[in-house]
Amino acid sequence: MTLHLERDLLLLKRRLLEASTLAEQAIRRATAALANRDNALARSVIAGDAEIDSREIEVEEEAIRVLAIHQPVATDLRFIAACLKINNDLERIGDLAAKIARRVLDLYSDTTKDPVLPQDLLELADLVINLLRRALDAFARGDVELARKVRMDDDRIDRIHREIFFRMREQMKQCPTLVEPANSMLSVSSSLERIADHVTNIAEDVIYMIGGEIVRHPGHANERGHVD
Repeated sequence: MTLHLERDLLLLKRRLLEASTLAEQAIRRATAALANRDNALARSVIAGDAEIDSREIEVEEEAIRVLAIHQPVATDLRFIAACLKINNDLERIGDLAAKIARRVLDLYSDTTKDPVLPQDLLELADLVINLLRRALDAFARGDVELARKVRMDDDRIDRIHREIFFRMREQMKQCPTLVEPANSMLSVSSSLERIADHVTNIAEDVIYMIGGEIVRHPGHANERGHVD
């Protein structure tokens, strides 16, 4: 690797980590707004989504510039490809954080009502935030084993989301006055579950970036000709 390529790859990694910090902060603040009934914080999350979108464009342009100038191969090419895919997942996480924030406004815009949040919804939020932090750590450190653990831990999040879904659906059937808040809470749960899916994508991209192993589609031949 030339010194110029090494410098540009480090710059690309730094910019992606900066974008990841914004996405992580967005989901933390959106769930804090939910837990604390903080409409002002929710509005700031919505307003901040534009910055995440802008960072996505910057990272993509930087990655394309490195590809065009250096025409990297092997490990370096995998790194850039992974950065592009992770960058897209981070932008989607930012969008979903903003969606959660909008649901917070739906829940607490009427000061005469004070809907009770399911405890497992807040537990789900904590699990998703922890999963995102670990996936980003795996990328920053190039830790393939941590990435594998992140990928496996998505099952618990799916289970909690299913439990919330069925309970909210029953509430809406039994009590028409709870339809709106239950629907908003269900939307939050769905957004958190989708964020976890994007986090799983990030973990899979880290695995590919480090060893060229494709784990997203079972049975797909990876770069070394093996079958996962």
